[in-house]
Amino acid sequence: MSQLQLHNSLSRKKELFEPRTEGFVGMYVCGPTVYNDVHLGNCRTFVNFDVIYRFLIHKGYKVRYVRNITDVGHLLDDGEDRIAKGARLDKLEPMEVVQKYTNGFHDMMSIFNTIPPSIEPHATGHIIEQIQMVQDILDNGWGYEVNGSVYFDVQKFDSENEGVYGMLSGRKLEDLLSETRDNLKNQSEKRNPTDFAIWMKASPEHIMRWPSPWSDGFPGWHLECSAMSTKYLGKEFDIHGGGGDLKFPHHENEIAQNVGACGCSPAKYWLHANMLLMNGRKMSKSDGNTIDPPQLFSGESEHISKAYAPMAVKFFMLQSHYRST
Repeated sequence: MSQLQLHNSLSRKKELFEPRTEGFVGMYVCGPTVYNDVHLGNCRTFVNFDVIYRFLIHKGYKVRYVRNITDVGHLLDDGEDRIAKGARLDKLEPMEVVQKYTNGFHDMMSIFNTIPPSIEPHATGHIIEQIQMVQDILDNGWGYEVNGSVYFDVQKFDSENEGVYGMLSGRKLEDLLSETRDNLKNQSEKRNPTDFAIWMKASPEHIMRWPSPWSDGFPGWHLECSAMSTKYLGKEFDIHGGGGDLKFPHHENEIAQNVGACGCSPAKYWLHANMLLMNGRKMSKSDGNTIDPPQLFSGESEHISKAYAPMAVKFFMLQSHYRST
């Protein structure tokens, strides 16, 4: 088997790829939050990791590819669950929203001719594992409970595990104190602004809720991937992938949770795909700089003059390196 090099986001350099078990690769990629139709930028990420998956198989590896479905716990900045918001807007049950957009996601992945993952776990199907991970973090002294919610104590973790928090993203804890993205989510309950929820107590109107030792509530978004990746790939596995926008805080917090729960960082190699730009800018619905996959295929958009076949769109995407815009 010829040698393969990967650019590891953790070390910020190319490294010789050496899987933990010779001939076998465990790869986890963060999947979609299924509350609306899949975004074209997301399609590019999953197309890129499909190529990586295919290439690993081509190199002779036996690959277990795990790509999750987030169907609870991914909150908007105002604290509302994305799935619950989709249910409210569409006047559907939350699991109807999940099923509708999961089906749509699978259809789009089929249109782009990607291979389904080996395992596609749903966050709602792994509540028991997530509750256990929260308990492990508490038992190890890295979390605290307030009013039925449980938070990860980032400052304590950082002080006792110097250099771990921020090693992936390069963010410094002192800088994060003034720019935390979590500033609208129960900030007054936290010991520090940088702390993040690993279990959240559900408000009376919150539909998606499960019993736990701390409250009827739901898991934190970051916790889901930590629990599902380690369940199917082990506490330490080979590759963790996702879009570059997930590097912080999502993947950074995953590392902290895994170290906090089991004393080890989950993945040996971290791979991040870059974003898809339109007219040289990040796609944005608010300023009209966006196009959906069906519009590209039908030509029904002010941004294009004709329709394009899905394989032409895929070929266009693959002309850029996965780490480039």
